[in-house]
Amino acid sequence: MLDNLTQRLARVMKTLRGEARLTEDNIADALREVRLALLEADVALPAVKALIAAVKEKAVGEEVIGSLSPGQALIGVVHRELTLLMGEAHNGLNLATQPPAIILMAGLQGAGKTTTVGKLAKLLRETQKKKVLVVSCDVYRPAAIEQLKTVAEQAGVDFFPSVLSDKPVDIARNAVDWAKRHYHDVLLVDTAGRLSIDEAMMKEIAELHAAIKPIETLFVVDAMLGQDAINTAKAFSEALPLTGIILTKLDGDSRGGAALSVRHVTGRPIKYAGVGEKLSGIEAFHPERMASRILGMGDVLSLIEDAKKGIDEQQAVEFAKKLKSGKGFDLNDFKEQIGQMRKMGGLSSMMDKLPAQFAQAASQMQAGGEEKTIGRIEGIINSMTPAERSKPELLKASRKRRIAAGAGVQVQEVNRLLKQFEQSQKMMKQFSKGGMAKLMRGMKGMLPGMR
Repeated sequence: MLDNLTQRLARVMKTLRGEARLTEDNIADALREVRLALLEADVALPAVKALIAAVKEKAVGEEVIGSLSPGQALIGVVHRELTLLMGEAHNGLNLATQPPAIILMAGLQGAGKTTTVGKLAKLLRETQKKKVLVVSCDVYRPAAIEQLKTVAEQAGVDFFPSVLSDKPVDIARNAVDWAKRHYHDVLLVDTAGRLSIDEAMMKEIAELHAAIKPIETLFVVDAMLGQDAINTAKAFSEALPLTGIILTKLDGDSRGGAALSVRHVTGRPIKYAGVGEKLSGIEAFHPERMASRILGMGDVLSLIEDAKKGIDEQQAVEFAKKLKSGKGFDLNDFKEQIGQMRKMGGLSSMMDKLPAQFAQAASQMQAGGEEKTIGRIEGIINSMTPAERSKPELLKASRKRRIAAGAGVQVQEVNRLLKQFEQSQKMMKQFSKGGMAKLMRGMKGMLPGMR
């Protein structure tokens, strides 16, 4: 999402090569580039000014020691200040109250509020073992209540029914009473949004807040809104005692400056970020990790966390034993690894968290084609017999034609899959022998959709 900013900042490092230390003269041009990059990324002007001033103050006279170049030293300062700008450390939800802990969700229509309610409910149920109830107080948008009901079923949490003729405040009060009587730990309240800020909406949500006294009031904002996200966040923070922010669509292709400035403008921490449309597509917002991603350093910690969530540990142990025993890597294993990668959010999600030199491979994939590619690979493997999956060497011309017909693809697609599989097989052999460096170099051949 912030690729352009990452590339601009990488160029800043190159301009400072050969200097012995950072001085006012040699960082002036570099900071000008940083300023332009931030403004182009839709970062709010007050946030840009604050960041540049802080970087200039800290960077002048910064010693360039050891193997660090001046560019790397400046990036180190920028990393620290970016982290501070976005909130320094992750702030989780405050649920320390007599149950139910009430969480009020606010935001404009189209920001992804209802889906975020489902994502947060699923997260609380699965990671904190909470009994969660959700309710919709949106009596204006057609099918809003039904949408939340569907989302609640998908998330595996309880849903409190409401009808369009009810008043939002009455719905909220009844939901609180129901949650108390049925021993729910958390109540998530979805509110009505508008296409733009208006007095009626602000008055209604203020009344809701006063009636149910939530422990958390979260502002849901679309990270793709750019400068409008900042103005909206400011208006909501003035009308409500916000406790935190959730950024949605952080995996989009916009400039994404909202991620850098919404905390500076509101003074409230960004608690979570929405990544992807699935209900599992939400992650804790860590300012330090986001700063690393912006500066092209990657976010390996979040990648490891994704892996822990997406990978079946028992299957992983069995797979490792199989490799060590020398039984080899077959097409059943290949299909299983693709499925595990899909659970982690797909290749593009993984690449977004890798350092820039690895992430460049993601740009080689066609936009939106990854899921289609993975589905096609699974379809081809499913068209094979168990014997063919275990012994790919059996696949001669006649068998390939039968498999292609069964999967609805051309024979060339089957050949391409087998070539990818052979490359993966070589990588796995190196991995089983401890050749991690070789594995990383050969990673392109191992992952579907990459050349």
